[in-house]
Amino acid sequence: MSEALRRVGVTRVRADDRAPALDLAAVEEPLEIRLHGEPFAVIMRTPGADVELAAGFLLAEQIVRHADDLETIARCPDADDAAGGNVLDVRLDGRWTGDLPALLASRRQVVTGSSCGLCGRRTIASLRAEAPAPAAGWTIDPARVSALPVQLRRAQAVFEETGGLHAAGLFRPDGTLEAIAEDVGRHNAVDKVIGRMLLAGRLPLAAHLLVVSGRASFEIVQKALLAGIPLVAAVSAPSSLAIDLAAETGITLLGFVRGDTFNIYAHPGRIARVRTL
Repeated sequence: MSEALRRVGVTRVRADDRAPALDLAAVEEPLEIRLHGEPFAVIMRTPGADVELAAGFLLAEQIVRHADDLETIARCPDADDAAGGNVLDVRLDGRWTGDLPALLASRRQVVTGSSCGLCGRRTIASLRAEAPAPAAGWTIDPARVSALPVQLRRAQAVFEETGGLHAAGLFRPDGTLEAIAEDVGRHNAVDKVIGRMLLAGRLPLAAHLLVVSGRASFEIVQKALLAGIPLVAAVSAPSSLAIDLAAETGITLLGFVRGDTFNIYAHPGRIARVRTL
């Protein structure tokens, strides 16, 4: 199987029926980029063509302009086990090494791409968030879950005009939409809606679930964890790292919520009133 894919167990919900099944998840892992051994950035990516990714990233960051600005791009043999080999060390041509302190000191003095999420982090270790598992004793009916993306879509005022925005919505288990935000980036939309509740002094959000209009990545599940949200539902697929984080931290993770069907990737106990085949 390709390193970009991983087989995962799911609970497949079809109306009132529930059955175990296997699914394929796109692999998501962090790639740490170092400059001459010093941490520079972390990019969340699907493994493969990492050297090319690092080169393109550094070009976009205006660190390099030509191929001959790069001396080497190589795996770091001394990276710790937690990094899982996902560390590249970039050596610049000698003409540019004098600029290295300034490059490292000015890290992220550029606009972060709307799809980037955690690219401003400098090390893989910094991705780990310390937060308690969300506490929630409630359950939600499958039919109500299936209706959430439709409610979210109807509440997207700007999408109606442009057709080009992601949305994140905070719902109550009874289906009440409490807050919605739109943005060109999924992560930005989630930050907006959670930030609104933070400023209102309403965290943790144990009595809410988060619905996103696109896929569920690691950083979206981590944002839910930090806000105390116990359930995340996505219209599209979750990544492998999102599934792992949800399973580890007690978050119920749903994907492909479309029509009357969806998959449960972690902690199915919060989905009520279903028969096990």
